[in-house]
Amino acid sequence: MKKVVEYKHTEIAVKKKLGQNFLTDRNITRKIVIASGVGNQENILEIGPGFGALTREIVECCPVFTVVEKDRKLAEFIRSEYPQLRVIEGDFLETDLAALAQEKPLRVLGNIPYSITTPILFKLLEHRNRIISATLMMQHEVAMRIVAKPGTKDYGILAVQLQAFCDVTCLFKVGRKVFRPQPGVDSAVIRMTPKKNDTLHDPDGFRRFVRIAFHQRRKTLLNNLKESFNLESVESHTLKLRAEALSIEEFFQLFKDLKPLQ
Repeated sequence: MKKVVEYKHTEIAVKKKLGQNFLTDRNITRKIVIASGVGNQENILEIGPGFGALTREIVECCPVFTVVEKDRKLAEFIRSEYPQLRVIEGDFLETDLAALAQEKPLRVLGNIPYSITTPILFKLLEHRNRIISATLMMQHEVAMRIVAKPGTKDYGILAVQLQAFCDVTCLFKVGRKVFRPQPGVDSAVIRMTPKKNDTLHDPDGFRRFVRIAFHQRRKTLLNNLKESFNLESVESHTLKLRAEALSIEEFFQLFKDLKPLQ
């Protein structure tokens, strides 16, 4: 039997493949908007407005902005409730952020689907030079992986990639009971702010290097990197460590010392 959510006489069949869980607590939506630092003259982009729980709060700070909604019925609902907004009916992962940020950089907000959280994060990371900040609600477990510290079990590719290019903060936890339908996990709100002193000359190369360094977590950096890089200029002490032991600054230094094998 399909789950159906009704709001203002509009019924929506919940689409599991879109990861739809609708936030119902207005105190939380207010906290998200306040924490985002939204201003009334900013270029705001909301990902997946759903029934507009977060949209309603953003409108009070900034009357005109852009939302991206993949569900046709929900896009229609937002158009009818907030006719002044620009509604992009489509997949955020296919949205042209460069075009949206042409006049002003974007401030991004959203309660993002659990199923595509990582692709959304990496898309935002790719376009970080066009973003002021991103304040996002996601699965609590993923949020903990993003803000994880070196030497912990949660510290991995996601933490290093995001912390290398952004200042990331976990703002607060959100219990599962404030959603319809209720998910099986808790959520959390994080804020990502791209670093202004981002001087890495080869970010794509760095991202590949981090993936290789964590390829097999239980192996040392030597064993993970030796097939892809010349390690002659790297201290042997460092190579005996596992990737999870390195700070972001140490990852930067190691990447600088490495030379890819031809």
